[in-house]
Amino acid sequence: MNSTPQGFGPGGIDCEDVLRDVYLYLDDEGDDPAVVGRIRAHLDACAPCFQQYGLEQDVKSLVARCCGGDRAPESLRNTIRVRLTEVTVEISHVEYRAE
Repeated sequence: MNSTPQGFGPGGIDCEDVLRDVYLYLDDEGDDPAVVGRIRAHLDACAPCFQQYGLEQDVKSLVARCCGGDRAPESLRNTIRVRLTEVTVEISHVEYRAE
């Protein structure tokens, strides 16, 4: 979640910020309890955002029901792990040179 300054909407957070972070809120991945609380207060008081939140929640539930049992093949999972490790190593060893 984005810990931007308080906005003017309900809960001290603007609709744009709430809707941008709605999936983080749905997945309980908010890293700032104060922001999570403001989003909850906003959703309690803002009917349009609460309606959008409900739609997003429905989509997430539908995807989980239809695709929740799918699992990537082990070979793909290993390839992704290796590539992530390579990218991490590349990023940690980047040299900056003045031009």
